[in-house]
Amino acid sequence: MLYIWDIEEIIKNTLLEHKLNINYELNNKLPSPMSYNISTNTLKFNYLQINGYIANINFKIKETDKDCVKLILYHELGYYLDFKKNKHDMRTLVYGGDEEKAHLLFLIEENAWEYGRTLVPEKLLTSYDKVREIDKMLLKNY
Repeated sequence: MLYIWDIEEIIKNTLLEHKLNINYELNNKLPSPMSYNISTNTLKFNYLQINGYIANINFKIKETDKDCVKLILYHELGYYLDFKKNKHDMRTLVYGGDEEKAHLLFLIEENAWEYGRTLVPEKLLTSYDKVREIDKMLLKNY
């Protein structure tokens, strides 16, 4: 099990390594392991959710807990990179029809995985791709 300070250290070091200026904070009310908020440029994490997520994925990818956190983090950083490169019209999520909303959410999610993948070190690429597939299955069951 990873503790809050372990996760903070991983996030801090990864942001420094990639020269990304993103705030981060603990939020144990967050219903997911991590979340990036574009309006506050803040990455939030829930260490209990992270440890639970690791338990769900690690038997399939066989990585250290710290590397599993990095895999989750790279995906979240993909949202940051997507929003920096693509200026999505977020009004669609409020005013758009159901089909428009679904298309935009799908596009943002796909972009996050692809942009996040550009940050992943070579030794973790296979695991990142497996986590992406596992995540799709977990979302279908959700």
